[in-house]
This record gives sequence, structure tokens and C-alpha cells, in this order.
Amino acid sequence: MAGPKEGSPTVRPAAVAGIFYPAEPQACRALAKSFVENAPVRGAAAENKWIGGIVPHAGWVCSGAIAGQTIAKLAASQKTAGRAVDVVVVFGAVHTPVPIEVAALDSHDRWDVPGGGCAIPRELERSLSDSSSNLFRVDERFHQREHAVEVEVPLIQAAWPDASVLPIEVPASDSAAQIGIITARELEKAGMNAVFLASSDLTHYGPSYRFTPAGIGLGALGWALSNDKRLLQLVTDMTVDRIVPEVRSRFNACGGGAIAAMMAACRERGANIGEVLRHANSYETLAHLARQGPENAVGYAAVVIG
Repeated sequence: MAGPKEGSPTVRPAAVAGIFYPAEPQACRALAKSFVENAPVRGAAAENKWIGGIVPHAGWVCSGAIAGQTIAKLAASQKTAGRAVDVVVVFGAVHTPVPIEVAALDSHDRWDVPGGGCAIPRELERSLSDSSSNLFRVDERFHQREHAVEVEVPLIQAAWPDASVLPIEVPASDSAAQIGIITARELEKAGMNAVFLASSDLTHYGPSYRFTPAGIGLGALGWALSNDKRLLQLVTDMTVDRIVPEVRSRFNACGGGAIAAMMAACRERGANIGEVLRHANSYETLAHLARQGPENAVGYAAVVIG
């Protein structure tokens, strides 16, 4: 387990630039800006209630526009309410193949991405890791090569250039909701205005993912979208306690713990409703590039909570 580093400020370099999103700084900034600024944002009169949401974390070619839609809606909401965002909390899906039952915090002072970077609120991290809950620990292994948070950072910067980013990897454990609640309470104590994101894709379907309960073909991909919708209904109904059991039994998200933590944090801040802005899968989002075979697909959703 890696602990906080003392002395000179430390920087986490980009790990997946050039793989999940552009490595060239100008191209990265321009594409991130386009995803946020060109996203459809409806219902301006009700914008002031949204404080959290779900963002997918696949390569931007697959899901960048969907992630941008969530972030754009949240940014419009905060702007309408006249609130500056101090910190964006990103609860991330855990892809690192190491067992963990608590939330993993990062050990760096700053994260760099092409064309910029973000500060990490270390005092807030210390408050979480020192809390009596024993649900947080600093462990760099879960952030070193993880893409779930990193791919969102340029999009976050496009919306809130002055905000810090708090990356928290959350396993699909029974304590996921409590992790979100404690995070929200620590932010309230610190007097920081926060936006809460859950970085998660939805059903990973097909032979490539060893998950084919409905067979293979367009009908099977339709089943996978329906499998997503079961989870999305729980999200919009704000039934936080059912998220992790649903994901464990139906395999309809890679970030069930992240989603539960985000929802619980938002509910702690008074949220009581969710809205799905867009729901699609990679078979659909890649169709404009090249015809895809209907064998494998991953689900994505833009969702806001308020």
C-alpha cells in the first residue's frame, strides 16, 4: 500500500493519453471543449437542481460526447444557481486487479493531462483517510494506470477550469453508499461546493466480455440495453441501497460502487431525483465511423442527479 508522499509536490502523469483520448495538447483541449460546449442542454429553468451524475469512461470516440452531456448539464445548473464549483469528486470504477473493500485515494498533489492538469485537494483527502470510518485509504496502485477518472479530467477542466478534482476509486462493496455519505459530509465541513460524478460504463455484452446470456446478434444487444435500463431506473428513482446488489446480480455496470457512492453523496446534499439524458451503446456510437458487427457492445449513459 502506498501512502502520501512528503516534501516536494508530486504529479501523476497522464497514463492513457493517446489511447482513450488525444495525447496532443491542443487536440485534447479542443475536443474536450467541443464535447462540453456542443452538448444539448435542455430545461434551463430547472438547471439549478443538478449536483451529480454518471459519466461513461470509454475512449472518447465511443462515449466522450455522452460524458460531455452530463458535465454540460451540471455546469449549466451550477451557473444558473450562481455557484462556483470548488471541487469535482469523481467516484471511479475499479479496474485494477487487486482486491479492495474500501475507497482508494491517490497520493499525488496534481494530475497532469495533455494541455493542462488539476490540483488534488490533499487536505480533504487527509480528512477522509483520517476519518473514524476506516473506509478510505491512500493507495496509489488503484490510480497509477486507471483510466476511469483520468478520461474525465479534460472534460471537467473544460467546464470548471478552476476546480480541483478528487479521485476516489470505489469497489462494488456494501459500504459504497457510506463512502459517498462521508465524502459529502467532509466537503460540507470544509465549506466547499462540490459536483459529484460516478465514472462507470454499463453492460459489457458479447463474447469479448464473456457475457452472452441472450445469445449473439442485434436482439442480444437489445437485451443488453434493457439490462442497462433496469439499473438506470434504480438510479432515477434514487434507490441507492439497491444499486450494488443489482450490479452484482445483473452485471449491468462496471462501477456499481461508484454509482452508489455518487448517489448517496448527492442524497446527503438533498438530491431526490435523477434524469437520463442519453442512453446508448458502442454499437450505436461507433456506427458513424464504420459498420460494427452486432457481437459486442458496451452501454453508456449520461445521467444527472438533483
